[in-house]
Amino acid sequence: MTPVSIVFLIVAVTTLLTALLVVTSRNLVHSALWLVATLFGVAILFALLEAGFLAVVQVVIYIGAIAILIIFAIMLTRRIAQESSPRFNQNWGWAALVGVLVFAALAWMLNQWPGLATPLAPMSRTADPLRQLGVALVSPSAYVLPFELASVLLLASLIGAIVVAWERK
Repeated sequence: MTPVSIVFLIVAVTTLLTALLVVTSRNLVHSALWLVATLFGVAILFALLEAGFLAVVQVVIYIGAIAILIIFAIMLTRRIAQESSPRFNQNWGWAALVGVLVFAALAWMLNQWPGLATPLAPMSRTADPLRQLGVALVSPSAYVLPFELASVLLLASLIGAIVVAWERK
């Protein structure tokens, strides 16, 4: 094993453990701090993949803006942060089963996909990699669908935050 592989394994396991702590922590502030650690682990993984731009974007946008915004929102809404409702309900087993089944289905689909075994074409050293990334993000044949799905997911989380913070009478 190379040193890079060892670092990758350590960072990947740490990122997965902190992601698990995000959803299982009883305190919302602690969950937000574990989220910062998870996002930082993803930034390290981007750096290991030699995607420095994405690593910086991960740190600046996700950790520097979104996670800090979440922490401030939690601290400003003490009523929500001090709820003592149970963390798990009687349907947690079903949710875990559905999660495992979805993961298994995605793993099976990726295993069946022939494009997974074909190597990527080498990047041209003369072209600007940031320009190639920008073109790939908006190209209909590349990453426009995941990019738009991330936008819809962020919009849904914004609407969910408004619903949670709405004053109930």
